[in-house]
Amino acid sequence: MSEPTKDQKIWQVVLAIPKGRVVSYGQVAEMAGLGRQARYIGRALGKLPEGHAVPWYRVIRSNGQIAFPVGSEKYQEQVGRLEAEGVEVTDGRVSMSRFRWQ
Repeated sequence: MSEPTKDQKIWQVVLAIPKGRVVSYGQVAEMAGLGRQARYIGRALGKLPEGHAVPWYRVIRSNGQIAFPVGSEKYQEQVGRLEAEGVEVTDGRVSMSRFRWQ
């Protein structure tokens, strides 16, 4: 069996995030063994195949902010999915002290 790719490692970490919790891009990078490659995380999540089950919307900026532009389709989708899981989003931000996983 071959070693998982960098993207697959990231997706595995994101799959482990419990419902109703969020993590930062930096946390995902660390947990995937990629050190300080937080910027790569967004690119890897953008490459998810059609029909995937990876909860990409649980990954936000370290300050609790949604990374998509306010009002964009992806922003609305992310906020909707987080709120459906009980995560409060106020002015495009999530309280990391309340909803951060680990």
